[in-house]
Amino acid sequence: MQETINKIDWQKIDLLPVIVQDSASNEVLMMAYMDKEALELSLTTKTAHYFSRSKQRIWKKGESSGHTQAIHSFNIDCDNDTLLIKVTQEGVACHTGRRSCFFTELESGAVTSEVEVSSEALYGVIDTLYHTIQERKNADPSSSWTAKLFSKGDNTILKKVVEEAGEFSFAYKDNDEAEMVYEAADLTYHMLVALAAKNISPDRIKQELARRFNMSGIAEKNARPS
Repeated sequence: MQETINKIDWQKIDLLPVIVQDSASNEVLMMAYMDKEALELSLTTKTAHYFSRSKQRIWKKGESSGHTQAIHSFNIDCDNDTLLIKVTQEGVACHTGRRSCFFTELESGAVTSEVEVSSEALYGVIDTLYHTIQERKNADPSSSWTAKLFSKGDNTILKKVVEEAGEFSFAYKDNDEAEMVYEAADLTYHMLVALAAKNISPDRIKQELARRFNMSGIAEKNARPS
């Protein structure tokens, strides 16, 4: 196993780019990355595992959606720094609910395939909203509030986070339950915009919260670097 993994030119790359192709149709489904551990898991289980740069962890494809990839073959390129795997795709490959991640024409912006599965049903509303925000980064600011925030830069994004936090606090002070829910939703959205600006997946927030389980809040705070 180690001999196979060492065929990759790891001195050239930290993360191995992986092109994922349907084994029956040869359709290119997606592109992702593997580190050594993800490659070893993929070779051992013959199920695709990748390293997520935004989540900063290894993830099994389909761990949330159930849309897994059974690997039939691994092919390395001539420079030993890019991998092509052929898979049987269970369900869809793209987080948008489409069969392939490659569905937008670059020059025209035309969408060439339809959504087959609701992404919200697959990943939940928070992750779906985060990915939608990421997709709006390069949209027209005149037609997208999210794109407008990105175009105005960090100060505007952070001003909205502070503003919404304040409005949530006032709703709490007024004991207005409906307004608290409304303002919490606004605050969550604007926090996700700030996270997306730095390409930080909300999965990393979940990881941090999970880390704190069974730990006293006082102990956790005292353990932080000064």
